[in-house]
Amino acid sequence: MNLFEIIIIAVGLSMDAFAVSITLGLSVKKPGIKEVLLPGIYFGFFQAFMPLVGYFSGINFASKIQSSDHWIAFVLLGLIGGKMIKESFSNEEKKIKENPFRFVAMLLLAIATSIDALAVGITFAFFEINIFTAIILIGLTTFCISTGGVKIGNIFGAKYKSKAEFLGGVILVILGLKILIEHLM
Repeated sequence: MNLFEIIIIAVGLSMDAFAVSITLGLSVKKPGIKEVLLPGIYFGFFQAFMPLVGYFSGINFASKIQSSDHWIAFVLLGLIGGKMIKESFSNEEKKIKENPFRFVAMLLLAIATSIDALAVGITFAFFEINIFTAIILIGLTTFCISTGGVKIGNIFGAKYKSKAEFLGGVILVILGLKILIEHLM
């Protein structure tokens, strides 16, 4: 897996955090530095941490399933991407509580938006990849996209939330297909 593919994965993974950040931006009249940076810090950290956990978990059993690793990567990325695409069409609005920037709320949001990154980390274990480069790129990408999401949400509202989620899902599905095709040929 090359650097460009890791960057594409980072962007795809950050779309859930971006969508939530847009929603957070809707919840404040005028976001201050805390409201802009906090989602980026939480989401960036967890989007970087979860692939690391997945990677080290995956290494333990990667040699046992190496002959089917491309199928596992395809299925995991396809499921995650498909879920994101499906959610992008959902009309269900998530209600914002009184202070969505409090510790517990941000922690739960960060974990919820990074579960897919755990699965991606497992797929990283099947490839020759520098996991530390990957998690730094994923964390920084998510940080930047999330902080931008708060500002965008505050300015433009929920108009782009579903589009971001859809795009992230499509990116992950395409990468899963690419991995499968490369290994089958």
